[in-house]
Amino acid sequence: MISTHACGGYAEQFHAKIPTLAQGVDIDGEFNEPQWQHAVEIELKYETSPAENTLAPVMTKAKMFATDTSLFFAFIAYDPHPEAIRANLRDRDKSWGDDLVGIKLDTFNNARLAYQFFINPLGVQSDSIENELTGQESDAWDGIWYSKGKITVQGYQVEVELPLRLFNFDDNKDIQTWGFELIRFYPRNETHRFSTHKIDRNVSCKLCQLGTIEGLAGASQGQDIQLTPSLVANQSNQRPLNPVGEWDDDTNVEVGLDLRWGITPTTLLNATINPDFSQVEADAGQLDVNNTFALFYPEKRAFFLDNKDYFDSQLNLLHTRNISSPDYGLKLTSKTDDHTIAVLATNDTQTQFLVPGNLSSDIATLNQESYNVAARYRFDPSNQFSIGGIVTLKQAEDYHNYVYSGDVKYQPTEQDTFTAQYAFSQTQYPDDLFQSFCHGADCQIPPTTCDLSNCDYNERVLRTNKQGQFNDNMYKLTYNHNRRNWYANARYESIGDDFRGDLGFIEKVDSAKFVAGGGYKWYPSDSFFSKINLGGDWDITHTQNGERLEQETEMFIEFEGGYQSYIASGIATRERVGRRHNPSIIDIDNNTQMFNEVMGWFYTNFVPTQALKLELDVNYGDNIDFANDRLGTLTMFNPGLEWKLTNSIVVNASHRYQTLDVDGGRLFRANLTDVRLNWQINLNSFIRLTSVYTNIKRDPNLYLYQNPNKLYQDLGNEVLYGYKLNPQSVFYLGYSDAFSANDDIDSLTQNEKTYFMKVSYAWLL
Repeated sequence: MISTHACGGYAEQFHAKIPTLAQGVDIDGEFNEPQWQHAVEIELKYETSPAENTLAPVMTKAKMFATDTSLFFAFIAYDPHPEAIRANLRDRDKSWGDDLVGIKLDTFNNARLAYQFFINPLGVQSDSIENELTGQESDAWDGIWYSKGKITVQGYQVEVELPLRLFNFDDNKDIQTWGFELIRFYPRNETHRFSTHKIDRNVSCKLCQLGTIEGLAGASQGQDIQLTPSLVANQSNQRPLNPVGEWDDDTNVEVGLDLRWGITPTTLLNATINPDFSQVEADAGQLDVNNTFALFYPEKRAFFLDNKDYFDSQLNLLHTRNISSPDYGLKLTSKTDDHTIAVLATNDTQTQFLVPGNLSSDIATLNQESYNVAARYRFDPSNQFSIGGIVTLKQAEDYHNYVYSGDVKYQPTEQDTFTAQYAFSQTQYPDDLFQSFCHGADCQIPPTTCDLSNCDYNERVLRTNKQGQFNDNMYKLTYNHNRRNWYANARYESIGDDFRGDLGFIEKVDSAKFVAGGGYKWYPSDSFFSKINLGGDWDITHTQNGERLEQETEMFIEFEGGYQSYIASGIATRERVGRRHNPSIIDIDNNTQMFNEVMGWFYTNFVPTQALKLELDVNYGDNIDFANDRLGTLTMFNPGLEWKLTNSIVVNASHRYQTLDVDGGRLFRANLTDVRLNWQINLNSFIRLTSVYTNIKRDPNLYLYQNPNKLYQDLGNEVLYGYKLNPQSVFYLGYSDAFSANDDIDSLTQNEKTYFMKVSYAWLL
């Protein structure tokens, strides 16, 4: 049964009742079982993008029913030109850009979180979590579910089973009412989005506009216990290069066990013993040149990703890649009525954290075991209001960092959103920690001669605080107003100079920043471009003592249109300070210069043919030479492509070229090339080749305070075979190596090689 109800500014919205049947079906891509004759039938009638709630140009029908333990879906995606269907064999979560059908479910119907499942015509799965609190979508979450797809003479069809053990939901209710949407992506000249219902562009909250499904009487997760034993073996070989020495071999075999237990449909326990937290997929290459802040790398490890969104707040107070090598871990997440609780506890065989400053940050590592705890609570009394708190604790022998935080989110209208968060930290560093920072990449001074005037804030604060604890706070206030054609926003953030969030990613302290911006959007009809956005913002940043660090004005314009194109360009004018590097100035707090920068940028990506996606990022303009505290001219050129050689072989390649010119010549030229070839043999197995090459050439004669190497080269390669029965039942076999070169090593010379194997299997009890 299908009906409509009022929602999201529209008079009517989608609503359906799900029949519960005694038996499920085999997921084989065929709809010949009698159960489908009793399923509710749904049509995806509307195109919501780029057209605005018009009738969909092609038909999509779906059927749906439930059993006590699963939801079942059947999609028939009609296409008048089946030869134009975009369908490629890919690894999980890699099929974006293909034709897709999808399911969105908000199991508490409170517009906070939604599970998303997408399937391409060959049955390739993608899943993610949409978080309305943070406005982010994360495809790092992986559930175990089942799908099958096939291309037919009339289009394609997909069959799906979603076990209820995937979801957190309130099983105390006799009848479930979940937020719901069925989606189809139809990529042709543009990527068309079809839906079961209309989407109001004048309403900023997207999850508030979901339709609903009703039913699932007697729904149960069943015996939701998953045990995943794993075996990991690797042989690592390293050798010194200056001079070239003998290989040092290290062989390691580890056995681990993960437990995932749905204690109730609303409460999930994750536990791990001797886990394998090795990363199989190499991180994307990043250039670490003329940077003053530490690089950010996303979390990819399954134990930390399950219900990760339950820990999210407006500030990044939990970044679990700071926990590098734990022996054990425990995580409990629960949602009951309007209350959400999440607790994480692990040890770590070492202690790693960011040491932030107002102009730079660095990473500290202590050779001490640490204990790490994070706890989050949130109360959602209505769809418009949330209040919560988060606590993080990181502690080792003579080090600790404790953070206590509270946050609120309030949406008084469909267009307005206010958020606020306050955090307080207590920290103690070891007495000798400062010594490892005084000759970092930008200070380059031996510890015995390090003068405070030559070091940045993070080094000085270690010295001044080495005798005891230091405490401080930070807070953030935001306001956003979003309508169909225009938007405005403002943000104020204040971070005390002694604030630390060592279990998160807080890389900048001793600053107070105000940002205000807005823009206007057009939706042309019968035009190459279907959306145009003209916007800009202004911001100013001071230290806590009132010293101005930066002031910036930026304007930009964005276009979306044919060839699935996105084009954006802008210009920014900025005043900001450089680094403290003049040893003749004794006054540390005023040892800076203010520079005027004008920077232009351009970015585009588009799909000229079904097999090729092109990308280009260009920056040109003034840029501070942070190593020497002066102004230079930056040129950055970053092309990239995705080339589908066949429907199972794809090449991803990008190259970043960057130079900085100063008075007297070219300070450096940096090149980073990242090439990845993936052959998806079938839905379960693949072979992946990865090569990341970095080449940086500097002119040492142009450096005022350092004597850097003229040449730095690094090449990392990986070949990996993988077989995935599901995201947790896997077999990996691979090899990786690394080559380096510098002023003392004329050519690339191998200094690392590793052979590795992993096997794990998820037992569903």
